[in-house]
Amino acid sequence: MNRNTDPSAVRALIADDEPLLREHLATQLGRLWPDLEIVAQARNGPEALALFDEHEPALCFLDVHMPGLNGVQVAQQLKGRTQIVFLTAYDHYAVQAFDQGAIDYLLKPLDPTRLSEALGRVRERLARPAEDLAALEPLLVRLAEQLAPHKPAAGEGTATRHLQWIKASVGSNLRLIPVDEVVYLRSDEKYTLVAWPGGEALIRKTIRELADELDPAQFVQIHRSTIVALRHVSHVVRGANETADVHLRGRPEVLPVSRSWLHLFRQM
Repeated sequence: MNRNTDPSAVRALIADDEPLLREHLATQLGRLWPDLEIVAQARNGPEALALFDEHEPALCFLDVHMPGLNGVQVAQQLKGRTQIVFLTAYDHYAVQAFDQGAIDYLLKPLDPTRLSEALGRVRERLARPAEDLAALEPLLVRLAEQLAPHKPAAGEGTATRHLQWIKASVGSNLRLIPVDEVVYLRSDEKYTLVAWPGGEALIRKTIRELADELDPAQFVQIHRSTIVALRHVSHVVRGANETADVHLRGRPEVLPVSRSWLHLFRQM
């Protein structure tokens, strides 16, 4: 955590539930804005509010999706007392609103050029006379509505936001793998292997958890320990004893289909 003894230094808070991402952002901020003082790092929304009250930073980096309170809810409670930069892995619902310029955003994985641009805008706003940041409240309300769980009307199914990124630790680095690039996922007792064209990584999330979060139109479970992306399936070879093998496009791996999931491929 950066410690700057200059009382005039701009103070900042980072709030994200992923420790490696917090540290990565802090490192990048230290490189791009050496005089910025990172006074606190929060793991969730309630902690972010408590640390804000303690340190009153002029700048907050808030993960949109955090436990307890999401980043937009935290921003609403700050009542215009700080500059906000949102961190998000989901660009489909908020980018147009953020691009109005009143609030900035950074997409995960963090891009150094985009971060530098965001910091430039923050510096400009901090250099101007104090603005009424509470005027951003209508924008925050709209974003909060987009983040809220969809309440279906009578006879309407429940809308689900499927997983867009998988966070994986690769050595000392945090890697955010786009779900669209995932070929398959295979678990053992403690870890799940994520395979994509760029390599492999281990995560602690279980196959059962992933099955609930992935788009069922794009991914199917073929074994109690394996999920495969349908677009990467080349062909399926049936075997003896009600089993089969999934062959992948351009990859040597052969994934077994257990009897419980063989019905998914009966029409292939």
